[in-house]
Order: sequence, then structure tokens, then C-alpha cells
Amino acid sequence: MTPPTQYIERVVDLLDPAVNRISGMTVAQARDRIGSGRAESIGEIDGSFALLARDGKTVRMARSLDRPMRYFLAKRAEGPALIVADRIDRIRAQLALEGLEGQFHPSYTRMVPAHYLVEIQLVGCPDPDPVYTRYFTPERNVLPPDLDVIGRRYIGSLADEIAKFLSQLPQSEPIGVAFSGGIDSGAVFLITYHVLRQLGMNPARLKAFTLSLGDGPDLLQARTFLDTLGLSLFLEPIHAEPGGVDVGETLRVLEDYKTLDVECGAMGLALCRGIRQLYPEWRCLLDGDGGDENLKDYPIEENPELTIRSVVHNLMLYHEGWGVGRIKHSLTYSGGLSRAYVRTYAPARKFGFDGFSPFTRPSVISVSEGIPYIDLTQYDVSRLYSLKGEVVRRGVRAITGINMPVFEKRRFQHGALPKPVLHAKLPPDETAYRRQFLALYS
Repeated sequence: MTPPTQYIERVVDLLDPAVNRISGMTVAQARDRIGSGRAESIGEIDGSFALLARDGKTVRMARSLDRPMRYFLAKRAEGPALIVADRIDRIRAQLALEGLEGQFHPSYTRMVPAHYLVEIQLVGCPDPDPVYTRYFTPERNVLPPDLDVIGRRYIGSLADEIAKFLSQLPQSEPIGVAFSGGIDSGAVFLITYHVLRQLGMNPARLKAFTLSLGDGPDLLQARTFLDTLGLSLFLEPIHAEPGGVDVGETLRVLEDYKTLDVECGAMGLALCRGIRQLYPEWRCLLDGDGGDENLKDYPIEENPELTIRSVVHNLMLYHEGWGVGRIKHSLTYSGGLSRAYVRTYAPARKFGFDGFSPFTRPSVISVSEGIPYIDLTQYDVSRLYSLKGEVVRRGVRAITGINMPVFEKRRFQHGALPKPVLHAKLPPDETAYRRQFLALYS
């Protein structure tokens, strides 16, 4: 009688443990919580992380919103091999190293969706489906319809997260903010400035880095913002040439092809490259990514799939897309900011920055999801669009006493250079980007 096949499973963890930033517990303790499989325990991990834990043939993985985490399950005669990394190209390189590159295709990689525990059983062929368990479920519509109360809670939670981040840095560490003078980057800059002073730290460590590729409106907006408040000494323009924008480089760094994310990622690369050229040792870079998602401030009319009802009725729609287990959820890319955060993460990592997006922290998102959007908007789109400016302006004033200037919303990529010039360099053609991206692996 032939004995049953004994599979030898293997896990290759290529994640950089130095990138994890966790408060109140060690990385090992956080990993133990993920290994426990208990969602409520994982939800108590405070910070930025992408971690896996193994228990025999069971592998459990979880990540915060600001940490891409991908995996690939390879077939071997002796048993399956699970390869986990933050990037698709790292997975491919590991497969090549092991002589398994023939199994690779980017669409066969998987992304761990933010706010979920993913459990995989390494049991051979055929591979069972992963099991997804949500570990972060903010309660909705729990705040009163009072913009002063909402603003204080929202920006107060932002201040708490920034204070926590600053307290973990060396006292002399310089701090940069990717700054357009818009609502989100403006709030991050002013709260960082306020917290530095409140904690008795030197605010001279702070700079507001503003990207300019010529005639874009952001530099004037940033200068006006800071001049109005008497803080113009913090402004540091980062000048670059439009000719330096490279579609191929952007696609290689982002490993994605969504038009708006390609545009944003290209500007992120230009900003990070410019800062690095001026400051070879600079490390910390804060930004306002996640602010639009939190307060549902995207043009609904630009997406035919959306209505104001779908936006205000679906939990964290802009953070997670339509959600795990839905027809339109991408196993390869996840959805919403869970997918798109690579536009911020990848450029910063390429140039050696330790990035921090405080609006992505669960404590801040929890406040934003607690806002009674239906009561405040009565399903009126214009009211929804005006909500973010009011909430943030009132919150900044309540926390800092500063009357923050509020300008009309503009995307990062549309502020660094005029739209016609941007689209001449980066045509809005997702199909072409997808073909060019896939050609990287042909």
C-alpha cells in the first residue's frame, strides 16, 4: 500500500520588519495577536503594520491601511510555498531565485485587504480559498449633527496620532509635510506645528514641501496659505521639470495602472526625488492622504457607478471599495484606498522616506465614519462637498486657535502643473496603462 503524500509547506516572508510602527506593544506581541485569529485582539494593534503569523499549515496575515501587503502561492512537488512581500516585483524575484518564475503572472498575486485578517491553509493542491475576517468596524452615525463637535473630535484625533508619531522620533529629527495648501495637507501641517510647540519640541525642525513643475497653482496656494498665517518661513518649494515625468518609471514603481493613481504617483515621485536631491539624509515625510476618503470628498459625477446614496450608506466605501466578497472586489489589488495607497507608499519607499499619513489611522477614520452624513446633507451633493472644509476648519480652530484658510478642492496632480500639460505627459487612458504595465512582465 502506497503511503499518503507528506507535503512540506514553506513560507517566505519578505516584508521589512523595520517599517512597522506600533505603539503599546512589541512587533512580536502584535504578531501573536494576528496568530491568535481573534479579530478583536488584532483590532487593538495600534499603528502601522503588515505582519504574518504561522501555526503549522495555517498562515494568518493582516495589515493597516497604509501598508501594502501581497502574497503568492507557488506550487512545488514537495508542497506549497507562500511568498509574502510589499511589492509584486519582490515576489517575482523570489520565484526566479527558486526556479519557479514560470508560475508567475502579476494577476496571480493577491493583496491582503486592509482591515481584514486573511487566513490561508497550506494543504497542497487544490488550494482552498482564503478566509477573511474583518477586524476594524467603526460605528456609523454616532456623532451629533453639530459641526463644531465633529470638527473638534476629528482634528483632535488627528492631533493625537501626530503627537504619538512625533514622540517616537529622535528630538532633532527633521520633519517634512507634503504640502499643497489644500484642506488635508494644511491640517496636517498646522497640527504638526501645533503639537511640536505643545510638546516643547523645536518647530524649526518642520518644513512644508510644495511641488512645482512650472505653472501649477499649488505653489501660489501654499504660499498664500502660509503668508496668511505668518508661517511663510516654513515653505520649501520643490521645483522639477515636466520632462522628468516618466510613465514607465511610474508604472514600475506603483505596479498599478489606475489613471488617477498613476498621475498622483508620478507627482509623488517628482516630489520625493526633489526632496532627496536637496536633503540626502531626510527621512520623515507626513502627508494628507486619506483625508478625502474620510470625509467622502470625491466628485461623485466623475464615477458613473456612484450616487450620493451609495457613498453615504456604504461603510468606508472610499477606503475599501465595494468590499471583500463583492463581485467588484479585486483579489489582485483590493479596492479603494486599500489599493490606491501604493501611490503614496511606493514613491516614498523608493527614495528612502519614512512616510506617515495620519488620516489613515483607525482612530481618525472612526470619527469620520461616526458623522451623521444623511442628517447633515439630506442627500444633497453640494452639502456633502462643502462638509469637509467646514469640519476641518472648525476642528483646526478648536484645537489650535488658528483660522485655517480653506481653498477649493484640487487633486495633488492638478496642482503641480496645469491639467493640459499633465495630460500631455500622462494621457488619461487606463487601458494603455494596463497594457504597458503588463508588458513589464512579458
